[in-house]
Amino acid sequence: MKVLILILLLPISSIANSQSFSGRFQKAIDKGISITKLDSIYPSAVHSDSSKAVFKGREKEFYEGYVSMLNTLAGFLKENGFRWDKKTRCFNRVYFNSEGKINYFLFNFYPDQIESTKEQQFEKLIGDFIKTYQFPLKANSNFAQCSPVSYNEK
Repeated sequence: MKVLILILLLPISSIANSQSFSGRFQKAIDKGISITKLDSIYPSAVHSDSSKAVFKGREKEFYEGYVSMLNTLAGFLKENGFRWDKKTRCFNRVYFNSEGKINYFLFNFYPDQIESTKEQQFEKLIGDFIKTYQFPLKANSNFAQCSPVSYNEK
């Protein structure tokens, strides 16, 4: 009977694990991940129309948490041997569940900003980072945040 229970739980765990993805926007699209669909089920954490913002009235607290996340990511990259050769510009869109767990971390580096092998290393480390990272705020729904980022060595 224990074997049957284990077999029944395997599909559930694979569905749960499939909720996590990191990579370039195009890679997500190539894997069948619809950015439009994600945007429809992960409303903006903050929005120019505050009635559409998940963190309405808590924008400052959210921004502080988001900056903290980027700083934690920078420390994680450094701890894992990743070094920026130069100031490197990127655009991120991060999709969080209501508990603050990252489900999707999408990025695009601006042209001529990073070598392919370094981008692959970055992608792998982002995948490792989102497995354990917990955003400091919770919400009543899923939420997303996008931003340009300049990565560099401090």
